[in-house]
Amino acid sequence: MSRKSSLGEFEQMVLLAVLQLEDEAFGPGISKLLEDRAGREVSRGALYSSLDRLERKGFLRWSIASPGADRSGYRKRRFQVTGPGLQALKDARQAMEALYRGLDHVFERGSR
Repeated sequence: MSRKSSLGEFEQMVLLAVLQLEDEAFGPGISKLLEDRAGREVSRGALYSSLDRLERKGFLRWSIASPGADRSGYRKRRFQVTGPGLQALKDARQAMEALYRGLDHVFERGSR
């Protein structure tokens, strides 16, 4: 995995949230999912900075969704993970699994 294609922990969480939300991957939903499932409080600024950075890396793209009645005519961005983004997630997962491999005894001992 090259440095350019590497992902930080929060970036991984954001991409995973986008994948979980599928066609409903809008900023507020991404933030709520991260809070609910990962226990991470997410500021709007941190989320959108990460979304923009992931887009610059080519791991994410967005499209404009039609405005709903609840948005007073304002459009919103729907996010989607790209092929390179999915590959970066796979690479990050493999790297973490490789580092954890052989350490079960450490974690079992630490939980006693």
